[in-house]
Amino acid sequence: MKDIPAISKDNSEQLEALFNFATIGIIVTNDKGAIINFNRFAQTQFGYTKEELLGKTVEILLPQSVHHAHVKYRHEYYTHPEPRAMGHGRDLYARNKNGETFPVEVSLSHYTINRETFVIAFVIDITVRKKHEAVVLDQKKELERVAMEIRKMNSELEQKVQDRTKMLREALVDLEKSKEELNEAYENEKELGELKSRFVTMASHEFRTPLSTILSSAYLLEKYNETTGDEKITKHLQRIRNAVGGMKNILEDFLSLGKLEEGKVQVHMETVSGAAVMEAIRGVVQELEGLLKPSQQIVVRGNIPGNILIDTHLLKNVLVNLASNAIKFTPGNALVEIEAGIVNEQFFTSIKDNGIGISEEDQEHLFERFFRARNASNIQGTGLGLHIVMKYLELMKGNITLQSKLEQGSIFTIYIPQNDQPLTT
Repeated sequence: MKDIPAISKDNSEQLEALFNFATIGIIVTNDKGAIINFNRFAQTQFGYTKEELLGKTVEILLPQSVHHAHVKYRHEYYTHPEPRAMGHGRDLYARNKNGETFPVEVSLSHYTINRETFVIAFVIDITVRKKHEAVVLDQKKELERVAMEIRKMNSELEQKVQDRTKMLREALVDLEKSKEELNEAYENEKELGELKSRFVTMASHEFRTPLSTILSSAYLLEKYNETTGDEKITKHLQRIRNAVGGMKNILEDFLSLGKLEEGKVQVHMETVSGAAVMEAIRGVVQELEGLLKPSQQIVVRGNIPGNILIDTHLLKNVLVNLASNAIKFTPGNALVEIEAGIVNEQFFTSIKDNGIGISEEDQEHLFERFFRARNASNIQGTGLGLHIVMKYLELMKGNITLQSKLEQGSIFTIYIPQNDQPLTT
């Protein structure tokens, strides 16, 4: 680098301002490694005053463990000075006046005046960045753990489908002698067996169609079995429905969460008649009737006057999640109640169950990813459903509240504003 030419007073003042008001630390050393100048930001970074640092070697700003090596590197740099970053893939640390170390990025440059070489170090504190990187690493490990669990569940599902298919075939051989209608059901079961062989090679988002086929065929077999009343067949069909329904819910949760986090879920708020919304709610209930336990009931009440602004598709997703939870955590011979209406210029829907309830301590974390209440550990689930519900409601600028006590059931209520005012719940 050539000698720096003389500069005007105005330029000198501008350079001085750039030096002092830069938002990174700037430290200047001579060819002996002694500090001859540093800016205000560097004073803040390291906690030293100029009087405390001027004339000291730059190693005073480094951890004691690297002093010896740094002296060697410093001599080598002065022998072949060139602008470059320090570290080359290593983590660099600096030390402040209190003896505390912190991660940094350092770039070097140099200039020459009267044949004397000076080195400029540009220092950036990257403590916050390192913390963020640690968070990202933890999240990556968590995703890898979840992926491993999915692979394990897929393997278990394949074995369950094989076992159930074998049982159904044996039952169909016995029933086809007395019921001609079972021939068609038997062919459907053969088709299910073929679908089973493809499960291993399908990605998670492709599981939904074959799972739905299995479930619908199980319903058909139950219908045919009504005339014979074979409890063994009924028991096996119910186990198939439960296993398929549980796996389908798990896959839907993971697929929904992925789409939400990737920003692929778009909200389409439209003006819809209240009657159409009530019909959509009843449609959700009909879809979930197959999940009802013996003697369990689900009822819909309420009235929505006029029109409301809503994304019907997202609303259905929210209600399917909340209502299926209510069914799952409520015993047989119990009632699940859904009510909809308008209150305080907001559309609301509440889902009330008489299930196991949720403790106050668990309620604080209920909408976090992968969180499961302690009293629900023996019930199948991913801990993603309520987190996904919250994300859907956020897209519609909505909110959700919870009233619950252990062993006394729960009431989840969603609110979607019908104006530009903030929620009042």
